[in-house]
Amino acid sequence: MFQQKEYRRKPRMVYAILILLLGLALVLSACGGGQATDEGQTAGTGGDQCAFENLVLYEEGKLTVATGEPVYPPWMMDDDPSNGEGFESAVVYALAEELGFAAEDVQWVRTSFDEAISPVEKPYDFNIQQYSITEEREEIVDFSIPYYYVPKSLVALEGSPAASAKTFADLKDVKFGATVGTTDLAYIEDVIGATDVAVYNTEVDVVSAMGAGQIDATVIGLPTAFYITAVQLDNGVIGGVFPSDDNEGFGLLFTEGSELVACVNNALQTLTDNGTLDALAEQWLQGGGDIPTITQ
Repeated sequence: MFQQKEYRRKPRMVYAILILLLGLALVLSACGGGQATDEGQTAGTGGDQCAFENLVLYEEGKLTVATGEPVYPPWMMDDDPSNGEGFESAVVYALAEELGFAAEDVQWVRTSFDEAISPVEKPYDFNIQQYSITEEREEIVDFSIPYYYVPKSLVALEGSPAASAKTFADLKDVKFGATVGTTDLAYIEDVIGATDVAVYNTEVDVVSAMGAGQIDATVIGLPTAFYITAVQLDNGVIGGVFPSDDNEGFGLLFTEGSELVACVNNALQTLTDNGTLDALAEQWLQGGGDIPTITQ
């Protein structure tokens, strides 16, 4: 009788030990589940962290994108970011498709340019407003890899000294205007070295000031310069482009520490490699004519 009981207990003990070991293995596996591999996989989960169902979003199942108010060609058309027309609107919808979103799952919100560059949690997934990637900004927000490299250009009133400037020295005494918080303003003050600079809240304020003769010139991205001189200013001309800086590009702006950045970068790299971004730039941002370079 005694031996029979021992015989029956031994298998139960073995099973118990096996169950315990299995439980420990599961715990150890779970503890290592959040470790990312070089391929962007999440170890232990059996899935890609950038798969649609794993994306960390402001609103589940939606891609929430912020932009300015108003927005202008050639970046967006008819002040409507949702129509997919204009370079930045088209980039967002191409990016959304690459990430796995349907067009109707992209939702837009509006912000000013300056308020987005702040160290606070943002009520959207990312912001697109021609944000140049700078070290100073990267201290408080995160950026994607560049989706466009843009040359800076000089827009001046026709017949003004700025319009015929050939060198930075010719621009030292020009009456400039620029939008607060932009790298254009920093370029005027720190690189050109101009001392007479009016600062405005929005780009439309800068253009209005030029139209009223309050300032003679501004520095702005070349695609925007084409639009300003063709549509917004009757007496505006592109005086020239400035020496290129390949280290400066436009990036999507995120809350610092956003878990979405790596996945967006993967998608942007794909759109770069397959020629989509170049094709959209050619479609929406192509200018024309020979524009001189203003030298230092």
